[in-house]
Amino acid sequence: MKFIVFTSPSFIPDEASYIRRLFELGLDVLHLRKPGASADECARLVEEVPELWRGRIVVHDHFRLCRDYGLMGVHLNSRNPAPPADFRPGTVSASCHSLAEVARRKTGLSYVTLSPVFDSISKQGYRAAYSEEDLERAAADGVIDSRVVALGGVSLGNIPRLRGWGFGGAAMLGDVWGRAGSAGFGGYVRRLRAALGS
Repeated sequence: MKFIVFTSPSFIPDEASYIRRLFELGLDVLHLRKPGASADECARLVEEVPELWRGRIVVHDHFRLCRDYGLMGVHLNSRNPAPPADFRPGTVSASCHSLAEVARRKTGLSYVTLSPVFDSISKQGYRAAYSEEDLERAAADGVIDSRVVALGGVSLGNIPRLRGWGFGGAAMLGDVWGRAGSAGFGGYVRRLRAALGS
C-alpha cells in the first residue's frame, strides 16, 4: 500500500525537516495542502526540501509549482477542479467524498482519495461517512481498488482493515503530525511503513 502524508493546513516549525525525515523513513508521497497559503509561502517550503524528494510532492494549490520545481503532480479539489491545460506529464489525483464519486472519477486519474473513512483525528466532529458494510460492498464491487487511497482518521491501528477492503494506499494527517516533536516520531513512522508494506 502507498504511504501518503498530507501536510498540516498551516505551517509548523521545522516542517521541512519533518518532511525530509518522512521521506528518509519510507514515505511514498507528500501532499502539500496549505489552503490559505500563498504561492510564495508554498515555494519556500518546497525549496527547503532537498531536490532528491521533490519529485514525490503533490500540490493542491498553485499548480505552477509543479512545473517550477519538478514536483510529482497535482491534486484536484473544489478550489482547483481541473489541471492546467499545459500540464504534462505528472500525476493527477482528486478528492472524492462518496463511493459513487470514486466509481465515476477514478478512471483517467492516477488515483483518488476517499474520505472520511474513519473519524477524523485532526478535525473535531468530522465523522466516518461509510459503514464497514459499505466499504466491504464497494471492495466486492471493485469500486475500491489499488487506485483508491483512504483518508480521514487513518492510523497504524486501522491499516489492516484498509488492506482487507483493498485500498491501494493510506493517507494520513493528524496521526503523523500530532507526533511531530515527540521522541517517538521516527519509530512510529517506521511502524507505519512496515504495516503498509512495499
